[in-house]
This record gives sequence, structure tokens and C-alpha cells, in this order.
Amino acid sequence: MAIKPNMGDGRTRNSVSVFIVAGLCCFFFFLGAWQRSGFGKGDSIALEVTKNSEGCNNLPDLNVETHHGSDAGISDDSQSEVKEIKPCDAQYTDYTPCQDQQRAMTFPRESMNYRERHCPPDEEKLHCLIPAPKGYVTPFPWPKSRDYVPYANAPYKSLTVEKAIQNWIQYEGNVFRFPGGGTQFPQGADKYIDQLASVIPIENGTVRTALDTGCGVASWGAYLWKRNVIAMSFAPRDSHEAQVQFALERGVPAVIGVLGTIKMPYPSGAFDMAHCSRCLIPWGWNDGIYMKEVDRVLRPGGFWILSGPPINWKTNYKAWQRPREELEEEQRKIEEVAKQLCWQKISEKGEIAIWQKRFDADSCREGNSQICKSDDPDDVWYKKMEVCITPYEKADSDDLKPFPERLYAVPPRISSGSVSGISVKAYEEDNKAWKKHVSAYKKIIKILDSGRYRNVMDMNAGMGSFGAALTSPKMWVMNVVPTIANKKTLGVIFERGMIGIYHDWCEGFSTYPRTYDLIHAHGLFNLYKNKCDFEDILIEMDRILRPEGAVIIRDRADVLMKVKRIVGGMRWNAKLMDHEDGPQVPEKILVAVKQYWVVGDNSTSTP
Repeated sequence: MAIKPNMGDGRTRNSVSVFIVAGLCCFFFFLGAWQRSGFGKGDSIALEVTKNSEGCNNLPDLNVETHHGSDAGISDDSQSEVKEIKPCDAQYTDYTPCQDQQRAMTFPRESMNYRERHCPPDEEKLHCLIPAPKGYVTPFPWPKSRDYVPYANAPYKSLTVEKAIQNWIQYEGNVFRFPGGGTQFPQGADKYIDQLASVIPIENGTVRTALDTGCGVASWGAYLWKRNVIAMSFAPRDSHEAQVQFALERGVPAVIGVLGTIKMPYPSGAFDMAHCSRCLIPWGWNDGIYMKEVDRVLRPGGFWILSGPPINWKTNYKAWQRPREELEEEQRKIEEVAKQLCWQKISEKGEIAIWQKRFDADSCREGNSQICKSDDPDDVWYKKMEVCITPYEKADSDDLKPFPERLYAVPPRISSGSVSGISVKAYEEDNKAWKKHVSAYKKIIKILDSGRYRNVMDMNAGMGSFGAALTSPKMWVMNVVPTIANKKTLGVIFERGMIGIYHDWCEGFSTYPRTYDLIHAHGLFNLYKNKCDFEDILIEMDRILRPEGAVIIRDRADVLMKVKRIVGGMRWNAKLMDHEDGPQVPEKILVAVKQYWVVGDNSTSTP
């Protein structure tokens, strides 16, 4: 999508560009004025949007309908009646459609099935906007958000009592404080990670992506960030109220999830490190089915960390109040499965054991009757977990560059041709195009990389080039690859040192409301135009977007016209505008900011 300059029409194109930039500059001037509506709505960082606004002229709105209404065959229904989408009742403030507690209780408890995704049928979907709780405020910027969360944003105190001696979370005035402790590291995650780093090369970029199973409030992932490691943390929505919500309020990547009966929504060979800190997962159960699922997503040479029971059971069985024989048998099963998987134990000190998956794991497993028969180890969406060992193609076991060099190096899955239809040249051109697009976004949204937007989602991530262009210590990107995408590129994204997840946007995402600051969608609505209702997708986007969060949708003009009409009834301030290269480009951009409103509000803040 990169455009070479044409000297013959440079003057005309330059004039158009000036017109576009000036118009967008003024639009975001007003959005910035609206965003800085005071504590509890926008924060002071939003003031940055109005800086450097010299040269912004008061120009008329860009009009995509005028440019493409007739010659592109677009039906302009912008003047037809806009349907207002009403607010939901207050009881739905923390509604998670596919992990609804009442629905969960109707499913079997065996193998944690009831804690897995169970989405409502179409006739039971909510067609309303989820309200924020009374007193909701903009989260603190990172890194302060790592340690403090406003009480009003997640007003649940149960963990402050239940985990008091373990230093998870403390309630102080109108905020929660997170001291960095955990069940297995009450003295703090930093010291715990130091212990791990004495065995695992965490500091040199070799280990970049990590998986935290049963993460609690994700303090392990929160403290890995400053060591340039990004963790995908998950925990179920269960009696530990709002643990994943707390993680995301802190600015730490996390999703609602559980090891149950369904495969994890990640590709094979994705993570450099996996971790369980007293996560209560029965690793030896059912011939090690959960260890084998971790093995599927663990890269050859990757590390698995298990801390807590049954490790060091001889010393701790009394403190754990569990029989010696039970703990001994539990560890025996774990060690047995690790040998089947060709994992080598490289350390066991105190209550921490570390295994490394061999680089030549496949040769080690030759003759094993438990090798999986599936042709596609990345075909995981709603697929049952299997008691078998996943083989790996050679490309998946090739050494990767250390991070950050890994970010733009050619991923092994592309260089080997494992991803059909994507060449090295196409990968490099995609990177070039998205550097250009993101550069344009930063000129439009001056505060894009200021720290105002910490949790970012790309709803149709492709090869992850949008996320790569945004890479910064101030933000992280959840790269979502739709299950109906033409190419399975999520493995490529992980090989670049980023994280992501498979998802079908006809369903609710596995997160709490108000957990993302910025949502980006390129080609998503065109992809789903014959699959599910645009209104359902937009309502879900609204659910997971924070008040005064931003949305950037890049798609075909005719598609965006339909999107814009729905957005008109959604309490968003939206602007449809031309592509940064001018009105001749069929692709357009819709930029929106969600208005601030809370439970009981009949009106919203506006510019």
C-alpha cells in the first residue's frame, strides 16, 4: 500500500494532502477539547492533542460521500433515520457475554467446562450499550497503573481479604494498590523473577513472549514488562472476583480463560516461556493432557516454570495440608509426562522447578504412539483438547533473532513458506505500508504514543505490522486474527515477538467491559459483511472500549458508510475521512471517540 510520489501531479496531491491534514487537525482539536472534560472523564494527557495546532485552518468537513457517492456505486443512507442504541441496565456493568456466570452454571463442572466460553444465541444477545459504573475515572498512565487502580473502576474488595497475607492487592482510600506479591511470591514479583532469571535468559531478548496460566491479578506479567518480556495472562471468571479485570485496569495483557476441554486460542510453537505459580491446574491428570497442550504452544527451546505444589512436597506437605503420598504421586506424574514431551528439567530450587523443551524434541519423540494426527496444529477454535503430542515443522524450531531485532526480521514461518500465499517481499511491503499508516495516525492523533492509550487492540491483525509500528514501552497491542481470516498469520505475529489470539467477531471477546483504550480495525467489516450483523460487532467494540477511548476503522468506503450510520446511534463522536493519500483511494478511515457516560446518565459529555 506504499505510494510512490508522482512528480507530475505533485502540486495537486500536495494541495489535497494539506487540505486533509488541516481538516483532521481541526477535528482532533475539538476531540481533544472534549476529552479533557475533567477528572473522572479525560485525563491531562489528552491536552497533548491540542498542542502544535498552529497552522490548522477552519476548513469544511471532508466529505467521502461527495467523492464516492456516485462513481463508486455507494448508496448514501446517511440522511435516513439513525437508530438509537439504548444503555443496558445497571446490572450489566461488568457483563461478559461468553463467560456469563448464570449461563456458566448450566454447563458441566467436569474438566472446568462450565468456566469455558459459552456464548449466548442470537436471540439472547444484548442489543444495548454497557454502562460504566458510577464514578468511573480514566486509569492512571503506565507505569503508575501497574501499582494503582481506581476503586470505582472495579469496585470489588473480596481479593483484599482473601489474599491479604499474599500481598496481591490492598485497598487504600479510593484506590487499590498492587504491591507486586503473589501466592508464591509474597515478597514481590521482582525478586521472584530474579530467581527465574538466574536460570532462564530473560534479560537478553531470547525470551520475549510468555504465557501465564492462572495468572491472578497478573503481577508476574506486570513486572516482566520492564525486562522487555510480554506475557499473555489468563484466568477464569470465578470466585476470585475480577482478577482479569484488575490485570487490564493495571495495563497488563490478560484474557478470561481456563484450561478445560478446549484448546487454547493460540498457535503452535508460539511462546518462549510458560508459567504456573500455584495455579491449581492438575498437570498430571488424564495422562498429562494440560501439559501436552502447553507443549503445543511452547516453542522448541522454550521454558516451563512450575512453582508451588507439588514441588518440594517433602518439606511443605504439612503446610499445604495435603497427604505426602498424594503430592508425591502428583509430582511423579508430572515428571513422567515431561519425559514423554522431551522436556529436560534444568533446575529445581525450593518450590520452583524449571523444564526446557528440547530443540530436537521431534527426534526425541520418534516412535512415540501419542503423536497427534491432525494436519493443522493451529486449528484450535472450539476444538477439543487431545491427549497427544503435537509435532512441529522445521520452520517452527528454527532459532529466532533476539528481541527487538526479531520484530522486523523475516519470521521463519514466512521464510520457509509455511504460510501459504505470503512471500518475504509481501511481508516487507506490509511492514512498509503500516509504518506509513501509523505515521499518519500519529500526525492526526498527537497523543497516540504519549501513554494515553496503553491497552490497544488490532481486531484484524494480519501479520502484526500495525502493532509492530506502534511498539513502545508505553503501550501493548492485542493482535487478534479472526478465525475466518484467509490466512493463519498468528504464528507469524508471535515469531515477531508480539502476542495475540484467535477470535470470531460474531461472538463476544474474552474480556471485561472497558478494558481497551484504542481499538483498530482494518478490513474487518468487509471480512464479516456476510457473516454477522455489523451492529453486534460495534456493540461489542463499545463494550470493551473505555469511556473516551478511541477507535480507528480502515475499510472500503461503502462498508464504512454502513458502519457510520450505526455509530450515529451509539454515543460515539465519529468522523469519516479520506485515506491519507487522498480522495482517489477507495479505502477510507473512520475515527471515533466514545463519549463519557455512566450508569443512570441520560446524556453524555460532548465537545
